Amino acid sequence: MGLFLNWRHLLRKEFRGFFVSPIAYIVICVFLVVSGWFFFSTFFIFNQAEMRDFFQLLPIILVFIIPAITMRQFSEEINIGSYELLTTMPVTFPDVIIGKFIASLCFVAIMLFPTVAYAVFISLLGELDWGPVIGGYIGALFLGASFVSIGLFASALSRNQIIAFIIGMTICFFLTIIDKMLFFLPESLLGLFQYIGADYHFRNISKGIIDSRDLLYFITVSFIGLYSTHLVLEQRRR
Repeated sequence: MGLFLNWRHLLRKEFRGFFVSPIAYIVICVFLVVSGWFFFSTFFIFNQAEMRDFFQLLPIILVFIIPAITMRQFSEEINIGSYELLTTMPVTFPDVIIGKFIASLCFVAIMLFPTVAYAVFISLLGELDWGPVIGGYIGALFLGASFVSIGLFASALSRNQIIAFIIGMTICFFLTIIDKMLFFLPESLLGLFQYIGADYHFRNISKGIIDSRDLLYFITVSFIGLYSTHLVLEQRRR
């Protein structure tokens, strides 16, 4: 019960902290402008009642947006010295990590929510298949969770927010494009590197096909990212 109360309190604190800074509003505005531009430009070109192009572009947009959300989570506390204060409080590192992780993921969900208007807009113009749309948003949340965990890991590595952003963006970008570079690899390794690709699993879910293997991939990446964050924080405490 104490553990639940600890991370729930941290969750509220971290979530409120997003909206204290203007960075949150800037990130949301940038995301909506960029995603809206790509969505409407391709929609009127192909004139099709679907959101496939939006979901195809979403992973590469999140590669830049989510590290910007998470870059200050630990690096700012390390830089201003509040990290040392945090280690003396009656909370554990898992409490802190889970609180920051869920708060960041909730922020990503809020950021994605206005884009539901795109689907509503399309449904008013034609017959929209809602299966892939629902699958796309489910996949976006799982993809967001894995990128958030990577962003937290990057933030724990450095006291400099820009460096944390670059590290997080680089890892997320690698996972997103790795399955696009398979022509460089021998045939025996194609299956392995395709499975590593986050975009490969996201595309499967965004088709409306919820496969446990794709969900397991994102859960595994999220766990690895969060556990790696825990190891880095433990090392810093020593």
